[in-house]
Amino acid sequence: MSLQAIALVGTELAFDPHWLAEAEADVLYHQVLGELPWEVHRIRMFGHQVNSPRLSCWIGDAQARYRYSGTQFEPHPWPRCLLPVRDRLARELGVAFNSVLANRYRNGRDAMGWHRDDEPELGLRPTIASLSLGAARRFRLKPNNVAHPPLSLELPHGSLLVMRGDTQTNTRHALPCTARPVAERINLTFRCIKPGFAKD
Repeated sequence: MSLQAIALVGTELAFDPHWLAEAEADVLYHQVLGELPWEVHRIRMFGHQVNSPRLSCWIGDAQARYRYSGTQFEPHPWPRCLLPVRDRLARELGVAFNSVLANRYRNGRDAMGWHRDDEPELGLRPTIASLSLGAARRFRLKPNNVAHPPLSLELPHGSLLVMRGDTQTNTRHALPCTARPVAERINLTFRCIKPGFAKD
């Protein structure tokens, strides 16, 4: 593993642009693209339930129920193709991930707005491991302290970004729309859900 620290005030970030070899990333991309039960998740925006601007799939252990933007998500079972990735991340990061949110960005119009991953189910100071597959997209992190400029980071095929510590408390992050032609991208964010926090 060759994760390198990224300097941004109030965060604990590490990045490896080649965490998966290109051939491994190619295989995993096509497996995930074809095997996951992709859905349009309903999310709350400005007081209304709307379709999210991407396809998604929530995967995890049976108890890894997750509440996001006013909607309760029950996990789909782990597909076989993601088990070696989960196990490698556990070995290298020392975190027993029990869930993963897969997001599929079909084109440059699909995006993720500014947010922080601070739901109660994630616990305090969560570790989130974000694996990117497919087309490279620009990821942005914005410190709460406006005196510090946002960080822009290109996330290529097979790259891994790890967010730890107070990152979710001190920053927000986003994957903006882009007007340039861009192929599909899949993002896998591995998480550890704390049982008992999710509410019906």
